[in-house]
Amino acid sequence: MTLTQYYVAASMDGHIADEQGSLDWLFQFNDAEGVGEHYQAFMADVGAIAMGATTYEFLLGEAAWPYPGLRTAVFTHRELRLFPDADIELTSDDVGDVHARLVEAAAGRNVWLVGGGGLVAQFAERGLLDEIWLGIAPVVLGGGSPLLPARLPGTWELRDVQRLGSSFMELRYGRGPQEA
Repeated sequence: MTLTQYYVAASMDGHIADEQGSLDWLFQFNDAEGVGEHYQAFMADVGAIAMGATTYEFLLGEAAWPYPGLRTAVFTHRELRLFPDADIELTSDDVGDVHARLVEAAAGRNVWLVGGGGLVAQFAERGLLDEIWLGIAPVVLGGGSPLLPARLPGTWELRDVQRLGSSFMELRYGRGPQEA
């Protein structure tokens, strides 16, 4: 079964980017024990990606597309440069319609919601968000982009807690009470 997941890291005070929109505070933990392996295991189950325009624009600064072979829908109302040889769709379509296309493209694997909480909230409001994988980094930013700038409907149940080395903790939530 395809799950739609928000896999994200935040500071201890709930920010995913600092006040300048930078992730430098997070990159310092790229080599922390267990983090890379955990990310690779998560990515092995990802078949398609939904991404907001701000996150995509951040990635445009990279030399190459970091998600080769994965169908990606970038939600935007403007034209953006595309990475060559990447399977990217720029869209302003309804999240429900795009989600259906991504589930089909994922072919039984999962859909990853990449980036900011605004897009995640749109998926959640439509009942299309199944899990939140929240990594907590040992940093306090004091401001920046919030993890979730909107209220998510419904309740969330803590499904797993995992410690990654001495730096990170991951909380995994699922929508509503877990079925027996």
